[in-house]
Formats: sequence, C-alpha cells, structure tokens
Amino acid sequence: MTAAREVRTVAVLGAGSWGTAFAKVMADAGREVRLWARRPEVAAAVNDRHGNPDYLPGITLPALLTATTDAAAALDGVDAVVLAVPSQTLRANLAAWSELLPRDRTLVSLAKGVELGTLQRMSQVITDVTGVAADQVAVVSGPNLAREIAAEEPTATVIACSDHDRAVALQHACTTGYFRSYTNVDVVGCELGGAGKNVIALACGIAAGMGFGDNTRASLITRGLAETARLGVALGADPVTFAGLAGLGDLVATCSSPLSRNRTFGERLGRGESIGQAEAATHGQVAEGVKSCLSICELAGWHGVEVPIADAVRRVCHEGLSAAEMGKELISRAPRPE
Repeated sequence: MTAAREVRTVAVLGAGSWGTAFAKVMADAGREVRLWARRPEVAAAVNDRHGNPDYLPGITLPALLTATTDAAAALDGVDAVVLAVPSQTLRANLAAWSELLPRDRTLVSLAKGVELGTLQRMSQVITDVTGVAADQVAVVSGPNLAREIAAEEPTATVIACSDHDRAVALQHACTTGYFRSYTNVDVVGCELGGAGKNVIALACGIAAGMGFGDNTRASLITRGLAETARLGVALGADPVTFAGLAGLGDLVATCSSPLSRNRTFGERLGRGESIGQAEAATHGQVAEGVKSCLSICELAGWHGVEVPIADAVRRVCHEGLSAAEMGKELISRAPRPE
C-alpha cells in the first residue's frame, strides 16, 4: 500500500443504518470519520449523544465519528468518500455532491442495485456522474446486516476495486476485531451478487410467508445463485466471485435473516398483502429488490440470460401474479440438468 493511497480521514454520505454502521467500523479501525446526515436531528444525536437511535437504537458510536448536515464540510480534505444512499437515489445525490468531491480520492459504494432506466451498476453510475476513472471506484459487498455489525458481531466483507492498491488501503481502513475485509478486483461480480441477492431474498420471503420451510429456501438460494452468476458471467464477471462472500455469503444472510428488509417484505407478500400494504407496514419503506427486479430482468433480457426466479418476483411485484401462482410456475418448469 502506497502512502498516497492510505486512508486516514473518511466522509460517509448517508446516515441510515448501513451508512452509520460502516462509519462506526471505520472509526473503530482508528479513522476520523465524518458522517453526512440529511436531517439535523440525526446529526445532533450522533454528535451530542454518540448514537443514531432512529436507525441503530441502543448502539454507542465512537468519538472518532462525528456528523454534519453540510456536505462540503464532510468532504473537505478527506482521503476517501463512502456513498451510503439507496441505489435508485445515488445519481441525484451525486449530481448535488459532484463539485464538492475531493480530486483523485477513492469513491466507495455501499449501495446494492441496478439503476432503473440506464441499467447501470452503481460503480457505473458513479463514473457517469462524476467523470472519475473506473479504477478510482470501489464497492463493498458481503453478508453485512447493519444491526449485527453495529453490535460488533463478527462478519466479513469484500472490497472490490480494479486498482488493487486502493482496495488494500480500504481494507486496512475498515478492519477491526469484529469486521474482516477481503480484497477483490472483480467489481462486476461483487456488484451483481449484491444486487441479485435482494431479489432472491424477496422470493425466499414470499415462500416463508406461504408457510414453506428450509428445503424451499435452500432451493431458492441455490437456484437464485445460479441465475445471478449466469448474468454476472455474461457481463464479464469471474464465476468464482459468486461462491464467495459477495455472492453466496451475502445471499444466505439476506435470504435467511429477519433483519433483512427484503426477506421480511417478501413474507408480507407471501401472506397475501399487496405492495402498498407491505410498504405501509414497513413505515413507507419499499425493499430494494422490488425496484431492482425490474432492472435486473431487463438487463438479463438484453444479454439473453434466463432468470426465472427474478422474473417471477418481478411479476408478483409489478404485474399482479399471486404468490401461489409464482410457486406453481417455478416448480412446474421443464426438467433440465443442473
């Protein structure tokens, strides 16, 4: 790792549960972290009470983590910028921040999704809006449920960047006694694994809501991984990536945990609730996979890749297919070799 790549000060833009948890990780790793929050009351809670009760109740945040609502102040002189906003709002937020971003510094995406309309991965959105080189952008992916990380339960993640030195610098900047980081140069594979798992988790939630058990979930996880990997390879990813933390690891956690918004949202759909009812029950929050299933299916169509689980989820969410019809269609597909 060169001195020019060393990460000492970091701006994390987005103070939701994952942004705050990742900011805590980096502060626990000894970095000075500035957390940008949209709402003044969130910034005040971080600064005055060392907490973010709206998103991570009961978690004490370290002194090296401070917050502000001023993006310019958060970004001034930092060595890396972590983007922790939802995937479908990343472009608009970046457009507002673009002129403030420090030159030649690493930009890190925590978002997992494929942008509607453009069908761009998050790293592509970043390069498109900011004009930075692709090797200046890193992505973080893995079995990273924010609440467990904030509680310092052991986990691992992947930091992917085509510039290996940048990935190593970030690895050092976010490795703690409870958070272990691995590096990878396969940005495409890590991003596709992160986007696809949200859609497969919706399917697992739907199955659970219908009363199905572990065999069904394991089958959906395994076949969901296969279709996500097929799409990733068509886009140039290394198939081995999908057997790692950013593929199988993230998929298992998101499909199995009650902390997963996609899993729990899917359960409501499986019990017969509409998208509107499920959204109302989750305080207006729509699971990321509800939007990502549209862009992932369109992307797969462009590349001639079959994604039957993602397509079934898309039709449940957007075309009125019932959960029962979804299950019948998937189990009745023509027999084929694995």
